[in-house]
Amino acid sequence: MKRIEEKTRLIALCLLGIGLLVPAFLINLGLMTMIDDEGIRSLVALEMKLSGQYITPTLHGEFYYNKPPLYNWLLLVSFWLSGQVTEFSARLPTVLALCGYALTVFLFFRRHFGTYFGLLNAVFLITCGRILLWDSLLGLIDIFFSWVVFVQFLVIYYCFERKYFLRLFLFSYLLMSIGFMLKGLPAIVFQGITLLSWFSVNGAFRRLFSWQHIVGGLAGMALIGSYYLEYAQHNSLGVVFNTLMSESSKRTAVQFGWWRTVLHLFTFPFEMLYHFFPWSFLAVYLLRKDLWQKLKENRLVFFLSVVFLGNILIYWSSVEVYPRYLLMFCPLIFGVFLYLGQDLAEKKSWQSKVSQVLMGFFGLLIAGGSFAPLFLQASQGIPHLWLKTGFLVLASAILYGLYWHWKAQRLLILGLLFLVLRIGFNWFVLPDRNSNDYGDLCRQSSIQQGQKWKNRPLYVYRETPMQWTNSIYLSKTRGAIIPVAKQDFDPRALYIVDTEKYPKVLADTLGQFNVRHGKTVFYIGTLK
Repeated sequence: MKRIEEKTRLIALCLLGIGLLVPAFLINLGLMTMIDDEGIRSLVALEMKLSGQYITPTLHGEFYYNKPPLYNWLLLVSFWLSGQVTEFSARLPTVLALCGYALTVFLFFRRHFGTYFGLLNAVFLITCGRILLWDSLLGLIDIFFSWVVFVQFLVIYYCFERKYFLRLFLFSYLLMSIGFMLKGLPAIVFQGITLLSWFSVNGAFRRLFSWQHIVGGLAGMALIGSYYLEYAQHNSLGVVFNTLMSESSKRTAVQFGWWRTVLHLFTFPFEMLYHFFPWSFLAVYLLRKDLWQKLKENRLVFFLSVVFLGNILIYWSSVEVYPRYLLMFCPLIFGVFLYLGQDLAEKKSWQSKVSQVLMGFFGLLIAGGSFAPLFLQASQGIPHLWLKTGFLVLASAILYGLYWHWKAQRLLILGLLFLVLRIGFNWFVLPDRNSNDYGDLCRQSSIQQGQKWKNRPLYVYRETPMQWTNSIYLSKTRGAIIPVAKQDFDPRALYIVDTEKYPKVLADTLGQFNVRHGKTVFYIGTLK
C-alpha cells in the first residue's frame, strides 16, 4: 500500500512538473536583446543562409575560425522551422537541448538508483541557479555541448563495465567528434582525461594502447577530417587550427600569469558553489571521514567521482572560466551528493539536518516571495498583475503544503518550487530588466538603421570593432551580409565607422546606432 502511495505521489509531481516546465522555459524567452556571444552564433548561421556557403563560417563576410559550424547548422534548422531569425528561434534549441539532457540524466540514473533518484538529478540539473536563471535563457552552444559530453561519459562507463572495448572507443570517439564540431578542442580534452583517469584507476592503462582504441580514434578523426577535407577546398586550414589552439589556451596562466592563477585556485570552489546554488549546498554531504571509502562502495558513484575530479582540474587551474563551461559536470556531482545523502538521512546526521533546515528556508522564501510583485514598484505596469501574482501564490502555497506533508519527496517538491520562481522571473523580472537594459537601445537603434539603409550598399570600415549584438540586428534587418571594406572604397556606399578610431574619414554622418562596450555610438555615413 505504501509503495502504491509513493508511486501515485511521484506521478502527480511529475505531471505538475511538466505543467510548470513549459511556461517556466518559454514565457518571454525571446524578450531580451541578444548578448554578443548569441549574436556571433546567430550571425554565423544567418550569413550561411545568405551566402549559401555552409562549410566555411563567416562574420561580416570574413572567415570565422573560433568554432566549428555544427551549432550554426542547428540554428539554421530552427530559423527555417520558425521562418525567421528571432531571439526566440535562436534560443529554442537551448531549451530543447536542456530537455534532452535532463531526460538522459533521468533515464540513466533511474536504471541504476531508481525513479526518484533519477527524477531528482534531472530536476537538480534544470533548476540549478546557473541554468535556471541564465544559461537556459540564451542561445549558446554550452548546454547542447554538455549533453553530448555527458553521454560521452556514460558510454565509457557502460561499455567499460561490460568489457565492450571496441564499442567503447568507437561510440565515445563518435561523440567526441560531434562535440568537436560543436566547440572544438575541449571535446578532445574531455575524451583524453576521462579515458586516462578511468582506465588508470582500474588498472587497465595498457588498454589505451590496444587496436580497439586505435580503430575508435581513427573513426572519430575520420569524421572530423571529412569536414576539414571539404573545408580545405574553400580556405586554408593553417589559420583554423592555430585559432582553435589559441582558443583553448587563452584562459590559462599563459595569458593571465601565475599570481592570478594561484588566486583563482582558492576562489574557484566558492564561485562554483554560488553559481550552482541551491543544490550546491548539498556539498555539506562531502564533510564526512569515510568519504572516499563510501564513494568506492558503488562502481557508478566511483566513476562519477573519478571523472569529475579528473576533468575539473583543467578548469580549476584556468583563470577565466565561465560557469557555463562546467554544465556537463552537474549530473556527476549532483549524483554523488544524492548517493551520499541516502545513508546520511537514515542516520539522521548533522549534514542531513543542515540540509533539511536550508531546504525549508528556501521553500519558505519562494512561497513568501510570491506575494512580492504586488508591492514592488517595478511590477506595477505589468499586464494582469493580480492574475499572475495569484497564480504564483496559489502554486507556491500548494507546493509548500505538499513539502510539509510529503516528507519523502521534499527535494523534488523544492525543485518544482524553483520552477514557479522561474515563471515569476519571466513575468516580472525580465520585462523590467528589458525596459532598463541599455542593450535594448542597441537593438532598437540597430534595427532602425538597418531598415533606414536597407537599399543602400553598407560596409564596415577597415578595423572598426563591430559588436556582435549590433551586427546580428543590422544584418537580419537588411537581409544581407555587411562586408568589411579595407580598400577600393565605393564613394556611393555607406560605411559603419568607429569615429574614435577613425576620426577624420567620414564626409557626412547620416545615421548612428548605440553600442554596448566601450563606446557610445558608431556612425554611418559616406567617406571623404
